[in-house]
Amino acid sequence: MRFILLLALAPLLCPATDIDGWAKWRGPKDDGMARGDAPTEWSDSKNIAWKTKIPGRGMSSPIVWGDRIFVTSAISGPAVASTPAAAGERPRRGGPGGGAKGVEHKFMLYCMDRKSGKIIWEQLTNTAAPHEGFHFRYGSYASNTPVTDGKTVYAFFGSFGLFAYDLDGKLLWKKSFDPMRMRNEFGEGVPLVLHEDRLLLKLDSEANSFMVVLDKKSGKELWRVDRGETSSWSPPLVVTVKGKKQIITSATNKTRAYDYDSGKMIWECAGLGANVIPALVVYGDMVVVMSGFRDPNLQAIQLGREGDLTGTDAILWQNQRGNSYTPSPVLHNGLYYFVSDNGQLSCVDVKTGKAHYQQQRLGKPYNFKASPVGANGKLYLSTEEGDVIVVKMGEKFEILATNTLENASFIATPAIVDSSIYLRSQDTLYAVRAQ
Repeated sequence: MRFILLLALAPLLCPATDIDGWAKWRGPKDDGMARGDAPTEWSDSKNIAWKTKIPGRGMSSPIVWGDRIFVTSAISGPAVASTPAAAGERPRRGGPGGGAKGVEHKFMLYCMDRKSGKIIWEQLTNTAAPHEGFHFRYGSYASNTPVTDGKTVYAFFGSFGLFAYDLDGKLLWKKSFDPMRMRNEFGEGVPLVLHEDRLLLKLDSEANSFMVVLDKKSGKELWRVDRGETSSWSPPLVVTVKGKKQIITSATNKTRAYDYDSGKMIWECAGLGANVIPALVVYGDMVVVMSGFRDPNLQAIQLGREGDLTGTDAILWQNQRGNSYTPSPVLHNGLYYFVSDNGQLSCVDVKTGKAHYQQQRLGKPYNFKASPVGANGKLYLSTEEGDVIVVKMGEKFEILATNTLENASFIATPAIVDSSIYLRSQDTLYAVRAQ
């Protein structure tokens, strides 16, 4: 019966699709997968097309449209140039205190040439003194990945504003927000979501959490809903269920679905743990959500229902082993891949939750904050230690290559476009392509 229902609903449910290139954080179909292929092997002396220094500090990912790459950064004032916490030099595993709150920062948007890596233009979007810090090692004041529709690029800095530019760097509009208070000053970083003519912003913090939907052409607010959540970092996801669009959000208290046009809540479901970060994915008639911090859980929730689904048979399967705390999953050919922050990779059947392999080590101990990405049957896993492990996608675990770049550490998620991988390290953007 379950299989029959899946076939019946599959044509009626679909995720929001991208337009071209790698125009947003999780790629063309919000599943971490790229179109086409990408290199399997590289090093500092092999298959590096170019590398470009990016001023300041940023954990946002690059996005790509046509021959241009867009990336954001925040540059601190000279008064904190020698402060270890501000420079990200202190290898602390947890806790607040990074950044330089109260010190003026410049919030930057860079446009780069995809072939050469040269900076075509840069724009100072805002100058502000941050009201709180970020995580010593993993945070920044530029952690929200931008998005583009091929005509406008939208640079989002959370509390420090949303800015719309045309592709030549002309400011079209801007919007400000009240300062957010994040748990333990871990920092902000929810990716901006663009769907058709709307921008979706989920702003969960320690007080006054809400989601707001804006008109992409003007920044005009279309609707807003209070959420009653604590800090979370997972982006919203648009799906179509029986011909009507829903916006699904995951968070500590509840996963919720809102009507796309009005913001009215359609359904909700409790069950995730604290500090929800991984992105949602949709497959057929289900959405899969995950948390990996305290009380970790992974839930596959059936779509097409209404009301409170907590504890009902709408929860099709769950998992508490090897969940990602920070990295988002990759979904491809019915297989759901996820990696724990301490470097254990799992692959499960997304329809049933059955593990094909679980908590496989990747050759040596690694730490992960960047999300995996996939291309042409290969899964790319970027580590804090500067290695990128390439794993064969499928039901059997197999490492194809381990690629090392010296003096690199990857927190930002890569982008893959036209057989090239774009890797953002602490202060450098690398273009990897076969030479």
